[in-house]
Amino acid sequence: MIEDVLFASTLVTPAGDAPRRGPGLAPTVVRDAALVWRDGLIVYAGPVSELPPEVDAEATDELRVHGAVIPGFVDCHTHLPFFGWRADEFEARLAGRTYADLQGGGGGILRSARLLAGADDERVLDFCVPLAEEMLANGTTALELKTGYGLSVEGELRQARLARRLAGEIPQTTVVTLLSCHAVPEGYERKAWVEVVCGEILPVAASEGLVDAVDIYVEDIAFDLDDLARVAEAAAAAGLPLRCHADQLGDSSATAAAVREGARSADHLNHVNPAGVAALCAADATGAVLLPVSTLFLRADPPPARGLIDGGAAVSVATDFNPGTSPCQSLPEAIAVAASLYRMTPGEALTAATLNPAWVLGIDDRVGSLEPGKRADFVVLDSDDVAMVPYRPGHNPVREVWLAGRRVA
Repeated sequence: MIEDVLFASTLVTPAGDAPRRGPGLAPTVVRDAALVWRDGLIVYAGPVSELPPEVDAEATDELRVHGAVIPGFVDCHTHLPFFGWRADEFEARLAGRTYADLQGGGGGILRSARLLAGADDERVLDFCVPLAEEMLANGTTALELKTGYGLSVEGELRQARLARRLAGEIPQTTVVTLLSCHAVPEGYERKAWVEVVCGEILPVAASEGLVDAVDIYVEDIAFDLDDLARVAEAAAAAGLPLRCHADQLGDSSATAAAVREGARSADHLNHVNPAGVAALCAADATGAVLLPVSTLFLRADPPPARGLIDGGAAVSVATDFNPGTSPCQSLPEAIAVAASLYRMTPGEALTAATLNPAWVLGIDDRVGSLEPGKRADFVVLDSDDVAMVPYRPGHNPVREVWLAGRRVA
């Protein structure tokens, strides 16, 4: 059977069981490497000197690249699909307005909900597809899509269907998350909306196969720990994993609660308390998703990233791509900010943007590392040194992007 072989001066990949923790976040570096795939799946990744004898060199389509070959980036926290931007809110925050101020005045999430409601499906897709294409050009080969800007029964189900349509129009692997508990819609009391989400939206979304996970935003301007428990119960009944926006704007003890509920991740963590840190460091099932561009954009206190890494938490880095607090779809840029703000090493950040987020999304058996049996989704950088990714913020270090062994960008 014909195999394809790519020869590279350097191959850098996390390896082993996911998620990687502590010193295990450091990826494997192979010099003078070969990557072999058959029918889009990797059959070998390692030194040229150990290339399996069964690889028929005469029958292969041989390629040689100059620059490090790494797994495609996996973005496990984005808010696509959405419609429209909120640059004026950025200016308002620069002038002293807070995130809570804007949300309370009808801006923020509520404004994005109005923008989405005012655009028909084709306009939304026409807006989002180029954004996903830009993500691909920056090396993102798998990503999460979310609801959360529908904020009505029909609006949330519509956004979930739009997410599935978007997934069908872009080449990346996608996972769709139901974030109906993102904000309380106008005209609802918080508890009443939670019951609508758990009793109406979630059962329909699950039965129609529209979503793969469930998320909730726990914050004093959003939902509380009792709501988290109720959503966790409904997600479990639907057979869907739970995720949680936790401790972003203040200490709500949501991180420790998310761990107790068996959530797949607790995300943001800017104000996580010591009990939350300890819970994540001891957790087998719950990862810590850090969103450094959001931290930078809001000029927020950074989470205790080093404490989480050194304590053994399963740390991931994502963009939090959204129109209000992180309008950045580049994981190389998120890695650069993580290195500077959170003191993550380039190697740690690479694993935190590939294998660990694949585990958060439940797709680490298919993507996230360059190991036999996984899809040949990889990126060729413009340097042999992965430290150049965070070293040059604003520069796209991605020279080529491959999906299932086919060059797509």
